[in-house]
Amino acid sequence: MLYTEESARANVRNRDGKRVFYLGRGDTLTPGARDFLSRERIEIRPGESAKIEEYRLLNGAVLREKPEHMTHLNGDVLVEKTHPRIRFRGAMDTLEAELLLCQLACGGQVRQALEEILALARMLIRCEVMGEPVPDTKLCGLTGEEQRQRSHRPQDYFGQAHFMPEVSDGETVLRLNRCRCAARAAELAAAAAFTDEDGNASRADILRALNRMSSMIYILMIMEKAGKL
Repeated sequence: MLYTEESARANVRNRDGKRVFYLGRGDTLTPGARDFLSRERIEIRPGESAKIEEYRLLNGAVLREKPEHMTHLNGDVLVEKTHPRIRFRGAMDTLEAELLLCQLACGGQVRQALEEILALARMLIRCEVMGEPVPDTKLCGLTGEEQRQRSHRPQDYFGQAHFMPEVSDGETVLRLNRCRCAARAAELAAAAAFTDEDGNASRADILRALNRMSSMIYILMIMEKAGKL
């Protein structure tokens, strides 16, 4: 397999608190992928060493075999598949699927905007698994405050008031609405996974990014209905 920078990023693993990349026999790296791994100081290990000999549970127990009802939280740590963080990852998978289907059906500016939103969704998954912070950057050219203004007062910016989707709004608006719903569901799953009983968020960066994502999709719906795309 030939690993590009993008595929190398997607296959970075966490082992004992370190970021590592397993390169199998016959696999090669593009110059961009090798530069990325070097720049990020990610250790390249032989693919044969990727096999985990022991699995750890959150309660400190050690297993030799991975039970079918459990999955990886990170590295060699196993949790039940009903764990809140695993539910969050499942919600993100659904969001990615909806974004891809929407891209398939739409073109032009909508497809380009969804590509940026999809990239953010994939970044969130990587940051959650690797324990990395999510950078607070613009999304589709808008800051968080600019998004809030446009999503709260669409009439002022696009000449289109808030609306409830109808069949007459067309396929693009309705598919975007499915993406918005999936983003909201992922945000709720994230809130359940990363908020404690006192309301303190351990991953406020992920919650912020998901909120911005659903707002951006709603803005796209408004723009499409207003004929601004």
